[in-house]
Amino acid sequence: MSDPRSRIPSVDALLASGPICALVEGYGRVRTLNALRDAIDEVRVLIGQAGSGPEREEWNALVEDAMTYAEAARSRMDQADTPSLRSVINATGVVLHTNLGRAPLPEEAVLAMQAAAGKYTNLEFDLEGGGRGSRYTHCVSLLTELTEAEDALVVNNAAGALVLALNTLALGQGVAVSRGELVEIGGGFRIPEIIERAGARLVEVGSTNRTRPSDYTNVFPTSAPQAILKVHRSNFRMSGFTEEASVQDLAAVATQHGVPLVHDLGSGLMVDADLLGLPGEPRADASLRAGADVVIVSGDKLLGGPQAGILVGKADLIGQMRENPLCRALRVDKVTLAGLEATLRLYRDPGQALTRVPTLALLSADPADLKSRAGSLAQALAESGVEASVVDTQGAVGGGTYPGVELPGSAVEVVPPHGADRMTAALRAGDPPVIGRIVDDVVRFDVRTVLPGQGVDLIRRITEAVLDAGPVPES
Repeated sequence: MSDPRSRIPSVDALLASGPICALVEGYGRVRTLNALRDAIDEVRVLIGQAGSGPEREEWNALVEDAMTYAEAARSRMDQADTPSLRSVINATGVVLHTNLGRAPLPEEAVLAMQAAAGKYTNLEFDLEGGGRGSRYTHCVSLLTELTEAEDALVVNNAAGALVLALNTLALGQGVAVSRGELVEIGGGFRIPEIIERAGARLVEVGSTNRTRPSDYTNVFPTSAPQAILKVHRSNFRMSGFTEEASVQDLAAVATQHGVPLVHDLGSGLMVDADLLGLPGEPRADASLRAGADVVIVSGDKLLGGPQAGILVGKADLIGQMRENPLCRALRVDKVTLAGLEATLRLYRDPGQALTRVPTLALLSADPADLKSRAGSLAQALAESGVEASVVDTQGAVGGGTYPGVELPGSAVEVVPPHGADRMTAALRAGDPPVIGRIVDDVVRFDVRTVLPGQGVDLIRRITEAVLDAGPVPES
């Protein structure tokens, strides 16, 4: 029996064939040529692995067919064209899922970002005077209107905003922080390390569970801090024998010693928490009224906008940060500014924000509506041949906010035919990827975080993962 590898067509012969010519037209000659060479090498290896059995006979029929190489080359190029950053269906029930990009943006923000990305803008151009402008003027009027601050500044993220504030206000000097607020903010980054990288010196105050205003006063004679930093513990809760100094108390201490009070607030909530059915959460406007000089919030948490670090507060302090050379290293781009501005504009009417900002809409979703949606999903899956059941579930806010707070809702559970790990892997591998949760060996899909328009794809992907899994491979 002749070796099929001896009859593999030459590269030139394949390039002249119809199937490969079609690839050249769609992908270009250079890419197609490289993929074709890889495909030929792959065929050689597969034939060698086939030995002399029935698979060798199959290769005798396929080895001279140009489609064999065209399909392999196309598959390679399509795989290479799959974006690294992809849209996924979040069926976890975690609204601000940090690993999945946190806040889905309002339609108004998406349109504004598309317009800014595809066209020239007045990012740093003064349309009135005709000269150079500043990117730091955008969003300022909206932020000062919504928070009652004197001035505002937007940088690339909240951690960057904190670094900028401390580097500006306490470079080479001490920053007083309660030991109970020396938190890790995520990704292994901790407040003491951020203070150090900002060029300041940590002055620890009080104890882990109890810190009083007098503890801050007592460190001034010996450590002479040049700023007080209060960090909102948004990603964990302390209970029991605890005490902390309020913003109002710290403002009095800061005023007495002539130093600024910086409040790293984090979440960025701009509506009453009661409207979302959530416990109270500190807001930037209330913090400023209580006496904070600078407040820092995130753009992509409870604010529901793009990733950004927002600083609001006293005009002279914000002005100093704007002039800090480090501000350029942390500057925000035109696309983010456009999205943030569009998001902030919705907050002029809190009622409009509740319906138009997806984060707020997902958090305040009606449990009865969620149960109805879960029932519709289960019925559609049943019609596709997948047995599913509706269960009560508890979602989460996520994004390092509202630790321990559960969001009552509904989900659909599917018993995987070949194991939960295999099914969730299949869900992640498809297009679009679906991210659910494994609960007691079943796969759960929480409908709260499934966005409008994703239902058809979700049904298709679950059906594929269940019905197309094939037999369990032997171990």
